[in-house]
Amino acid sequence: MLQGSLDLMILRTLDKMGTGQTYGIASQLEQTSGDQLNLNPGTIYAALIGLEQHGWTHASWGRTENSREAKYYAITKRDEERERWRQMPGVIERLLAEEQSSCRV
Repeated sequence: MLQGSLDLMILRTLDKMGTGQTYGIASQLEQTSGDQLNLNPGTIYAALIGLEQHGWTHASWGRTENSREAKYYAITKRDEERERWRQMPGVIERLLAEEQSSCRV
């Protein structure tokens, strides 16, 4: 997976979920990808720590449905980044199209 891709996927998932804990984020990403992504919670947790250190998320303790304590994460810079997220697929598509045209020469 490209560096930064996982961060973007986590942020987008949290944007949709509102808040989430590590296991729930991993499950949502797997479901959304049609089970093409198989992410363990440890991978998600490491990315969440980095996102929190950079100020993109904040965490608070809460209880799961099973009454277990878990750390819940939420986005802190949601509105500022939403438009940039929307632009990314078009940017990636243009870069891939450029690559195809340069391979034909």
